[in-house]
This record gives sequence, C-alpha cells and structure tokens, in this order.
Amino acid sequence: MTQSVPSFADLLDSAERTAVHLEMRDAYGVAGEADDFEHWRRTGERDTDPASPYWGPWVELIRRTVGRGVVVRRARIVSEPVNDYIRYEHAATDVNVQAGEQVRWLPRRRASDIALPGNDFWLIDGQLIRWNHFTGAGASRGGEMSSDPATAKLCADAFETVWDRAIPHEHYEIS
Repeated sequence: MTQSVPSFADLLDSAERTAVHLEMRDAYGVAGEADDFEHWRRTGERDTDPASPYWGPWVELIRRTVGRGVVVRRARIVSEPVNDYIRYEHAATDVNVQAGEQVRWLPRRRASDIALPGNDFWLIDGQLIRWNHFTGAGASRGGEMSSDPATAKLCADAFETVWDRAIPHEHYEIS
C-alpha cells in the first residue's frame, strides 16, 4: 500500500518505539548539503555545531524523538577504501550521535550475503517504510511510503542483520 510522503519531522514525530535508517550509497548529491560538502573538500573543515543552521533542525528533531523514548538507529553500508563523500559523512557523524542517534558502519564486503531492499529507507515502528529514491548521481528523487507487511519485514530483517554486523561509529576507522 503506497501512501503520501510526510516530512521527516512528521515521520519521526509519528514514531512510538523505533525509527531505523539504512543508507547503502557511497555518495549522495543532495542539494541541501552541496555547499557544505564542497567547503569540506576544499578546506577539510566540516560544520559540527549542533546549533548551526545546517544541523540545528535535525538535532532538534532527533532530540525530541529520542526524548519521547523512541530509539533512533542509522546504519551505513560503505565500500572500502571509502571515498570522499563517506569521509565527509564520517567527519560529522558525532553530531548525529550527540543528538541521540545510534550509528554503525558496515563495510560492503561484509554485506554480500544479506538480502537487502533496493533503496535506502526509514522504517518506523517496524511497520511504516519511507523509501528514499536517488538519481544515479545521488540527487534526491523524493520518497515513497509503504506499509506492506512483507516489505516491512524485509526491511526490518535487513536492518537488523546489518546492525548486528556493523561497527559502532566510535570504533569505525576510515580506511
């Protein structure tokens, strides 16, 4: 069953127990972070101020969600050696963690035998899926919602398998 796509704030505000996010791309070309990524590539400096205009809204949303008792977990499957984009993500993931997200990294070579869905997703309370669609270059193509029980189970099983194998952010060293 496909549904209209809520904002991320509405989606996370609807969570009662869990919100999990699986990222499987090695690069994203999302317009909202393009300037920050280019600045990092030129200077090696990354915005890690949780109150900055870039991070503030996300940090507030995660803190509000976690504050209600919702467990928020993010897992990233990455190719190694990692590319610049993954280095960029890693350089600021402490902000996600400090906001209340749990984050883990799984080297792609350790994911070969996992049945994974074809797209990145958020899974809310094990039932509601928000697919994240991207172009080949990584630009956002919007989202799609589904509450199909079999697909939700696929996503939940895939996420848990990735999570169990993945390395907690504080122990993952960029190669």
